[in-house]
Amino acid sequence: MRLPAKTQNQIEQILECLPREHLRGVERIKLVTSINDPRVKHLQQRTDLPGLYHPKQGAQAAWLEIAAGVLLPRSKPLLKRIMPRLSFKGNLAAIIFSLTGQHYYLTLRHSIKRGQIESAVRAYTEKYLRIWHERQHTVRSRLFKPLQPTLERWGKSLQKRAANERKRKQSLRS
Repeated sequence: MRLPAKTQNQIEQILECLPREHLRGVERIKLVTSINDPRVKHLQQRTDLPGLYHPKQGAQAAWLEIAAGVLLPRSKPLLKRIMPRLSFKGNLAAIIFSLTGQHYYLTLRHSIKRGQIESAVRAYTEKYLRIWHERQHTVRSRLFKPLQPTLERWGKSLQKRAANERKRKQSLRS
């Protein structure tokens, strides 16, 4: 599979956003066409899985596996292949941050319980995606930084209004 130009440089830039301590113990990042791991039970899950974290096992260090075939599908029509190509860098960053968050919370942060890991990794991914995005788009970030709290407030109020509307519709059905 042919990856976009400068993919290795993009991965290095993405990793620069993360603190060194969070990557301690990760030996490598492996790009594969698709993930074929016996731990993934169903064949459908294997073909749709964008990344997999391999924890430390014995003498083998932890490593990250990313499926380029999921990020850049080849078997779809041309129009459905264009959008993943355009969003490749952002999707790659999200996967790397997610897998690094799994590594961080499973190996370095022992205060997080098993049931809390998913939400903690999601918050970790969002935090570092925001940092990475600000570094990528510095002019745009500086322009919209003062407006961001207002936009977030509007978003919350719209979500609250939509939730109230859903509740109202459900109560009318009952």
